[in-house]
Amino acid sequence: MSGHTKTSVRSIERSAEPHGRGERGEVRSGKGGLVEGGVVLEDLRVFESDSFDGEKYVQSTCQSMSEKNIRQLCAGLLELRRISAEEMRKSVYTNYAAFIRTSKEISDLEGELLQMRNLLSAQASLIHGLVEVGSPTGVLSVREGSGPSSSSLDEVDLLEDELEPSVADERAAELPDILDVLLAERKVEDALSLLEEGEKLVSESQNGGHQGGDEDMLSHEAAAALHLALSERRTRLAEQLAESAQQPSVRGAELRAAISALGRLGDGARAHSLLLNSHRERLRNNVRSLRPSGTSYGGAYTAALSQMVFSAIAAAASDSVAVFGDQPAHASELVLWAHAETERCANLLRRHVLSASAAAGGLRAAAECVQIALGYCSLLEESGLALTPVLSKLVRPSVEEAVAANLDRIKESVAALAAVDDWSLTLPQPSQRGVGRTPYSMSANLKLTSSAHKLYSMVQEFLDDVTPVVGMQLTGPTLDGLAQLFEGYVRLLMKALPPTIDDDEYEGVENGEGHGEGHGDGGRVRIAETEAQQLALLGNAAALADELLPRASMQLSRSAPGSAQSTTPTSSQGAAGVHLGGTVGARKGRTLGATTRSQSSSEQQALRRRLQRAVDKLRDAICARVMANLMYGEDSECRPNAELYVRADPKKWEHEQMASTPFVQLFAALTSVAKTAAEVLVNRDRVVTLMLMRLTEALVIALMGDDAFWTVMESNERPLGHIGLQQFILDMHFLMQAANVGRYSSRAMREVAVEAINRAINAYSAQGEDAGSFLQTDQWFQGKAQDALKQLFREWSVPQRTGFESCPDSPTHSISSHHSHGSEVPSP
Repeated sequence: MSGHTKTSVRSIERSAEPHGRGERGEVRSGKGGLVEGGVVLEDLRVFESDSFDGEKYVQSTCQSMSEKNIRQLCAGLLELRRISAEEMRKSVYTNYAAFIRTSKEISDLEGELLQMRNLLSAQASLIHGLVEVGSPTGVLSVREGSGPSSSSLDEVDLLEDELEPSVADERAAELPDILDVLLAERKVEDALSLLEEGEKLVSESQNGGHQGGDEDMLSHEAAAALHLALSERRTRLAEQLAESAQQPSVRGAELRAAISALGRLGDGARAHSLLLNSHRERLRNNVRSLRPSGTSYGGAYTAALSQMVFSAIAAAASDSVAVFGDQPAHASELVLWAHAETERCANLLRRHVLSASAAAGGLRAAAECVQIALGYCSLLEESGLALTPVLSKLVRPSVEEAVAANLDRIKESVAALAAVDDWSLTLPQPSQRGVGRTPYSMSANLKLTSSAHKLYSMVQEFLDDVTPVVGMQLTGPTLDGLAQLFEGYVRLLMKALPPTIDDDEYEGVENGEGHGEGHGDGGRVRIAETEAQQLALLGNAAALADELLPRASMQLSRSAPGSAQSTTPTSSQGAAGVHLGGTVGARKGRTLGATTRSQSSSEQQALRRRLQRAVDKLRDAICARVMANLMYGEDSECRPNAELYVRADPKKWEHEQMASTPFVQLFAALTSVAKTAAEVLVNRDRVVTLMLMRLTEALVIALMGDDAFWTVMESNERPLGHIGLQQFILDMHFLMQAANVGRYSSRAMREVAVEAINRAINAYSAQGEDAGSFLQTDQWFQGKAQDALKQLFREWSVPQRTGFESCPDSPTHSISSHHSHGSEVPSP
């Protein structure tokens, strides 16, 4: 493998190497080369060589490479092609307006140069005529007093013959008068023919000069006079044609004929501008006669306006091509003119239709109007004009306003319903949006509270309305709005949680209503008093975040630009322009489509993460309240007491190695929560397990951070004895084994529990005692903890099955089994 090949392969596979930034901000590889998109630019110079052989390079590169390396090389080359296409697209779109402006200036300059050439030609003719008049005419001078000779008389006769006007001179004298008549009669074609004839005579005279006896040549004097006369008549004809083109009644073939004649006169730039102005004035007159419907919908007005505007643009494009062909300067002027007319159309739509719909939250009406306009606009692509991205960009702010207003309406409706929600889970009601529509396609038995049902049904309607216009790069803003809507709903659910004992911010809560208007998420909400109601709050959030909202939002990805179902062009396809190559556009569309699909997938993943973070906040809030009630409630027996370990009874320990009462009560409370959760959150095992996992983590972390507890445990006044140390270690192993049995154990919980055990051992060793002299192994404590759990199961009449290690008798083993099989786990 050649050196260049190895370098290129290494550059493509160097994504894992560390990079730094140079003084100017450029990225540098670990070996000092400039890096862009993961590729060392220094290694790309092999492709710039004039002697580069692509086939030889591929053979030398891939000959000794493995299949994996070849795939990596192909992926790197595809990435290079994507970056190159993207940079070229950005460059073209950035400089497109400057290119059009420069092309128009060049066209104007060409017209001015043509006029200068005509003026110079006229001046040259005048100079030649003056020279002819002032020079000797060849007349023979006759000496004074000498008689006429025969030779002199012959020369005089010859001079008289030469001074007689030729046929060309006579024709030149007639042309101005004939042109005046034709101009008066408005016979444009005949006038143009005579002008061309006269210009031909003048041109031949200037090129060949006057030769005696030539009937087809003009004298210099006649040529100069004819040129001046033709210039005057040309100007009059041009003004006549321009005036005719500006008449509202002139259209169609008559307009094209006038513009074509003006172009034949050498004023193509002015002719094309007059053509576009004629279509603009006619369009404005038609639009003035159109009146908005006065309704909030405005579909008829949108259809009529769009048909007028884009039909006028299509007619102008057709006339331009018919008269001037595909001249770049005229095509650029046509694009700018079409862009301006599209802007005027968008402004009218925003003023008379979209602004009212957006303010009222009428997303469906706004989306349908935008679809109508885009449909008419897309028909121009057959004429070579891609104005859909322009129109999409112009009306997008109004659609975004409608989206925001619709989301606010959903938020207000859900907040109002949350104020009276009794937080009881029910099945979804039949949809009212369409006959036969299934409310939740993925689960007909999914239960939610009334406010969650309302939220999801309104979100479904919202997505149905916004999907037709999602091709206007609205996927990101729409998903962001959904995430904000869900986050606001979760804040409402958190406000519905009952206050904790030391929660000052909830003071003054009365009549079963939630606290005030925090976070700007509506007014009061009804408090979830019971444990089942609080778990229903979590069930709402988890169902929406895990299944309903992500599944519903997938229709945005299916309708996004680049997907198989997407047919609406987007602004990512570039600025408006005249398509000169369909194959290139199709290839670019496929590349951009793949990029857009990848972007849509990343947006969906970002939505799921945001939804899950909101659910985590609600779960933590519920666990914090449950933990506070268990650990710090006035009547709670679950709070570990350091006095229990400092004053441990050796006789009781020798008689039975059993978990202490607070940890037994704590396990009973966790079992009760698991049982209630299994009854409330049917078929939601993952939600229950994650909540119990987080709850046990919170309990152990609270114990580890209890300063009062550890102050007593580490005190030298009443030192911790070896019985108390063993009891504490057994309790911690009991809690870990209980989590294992319930299958809600976590590494974080185990790490904190082990840390607490080590801290207790250090407190005992600080007294100068050797804990290793009497402590049993971890396996011994684990066995005693399992024995304690078995004894509790027997006391609670939980039926035992095959083996403890497989945890068949776990209070949360197959959590829904307690509901389906009717097994009971009573709390002590």
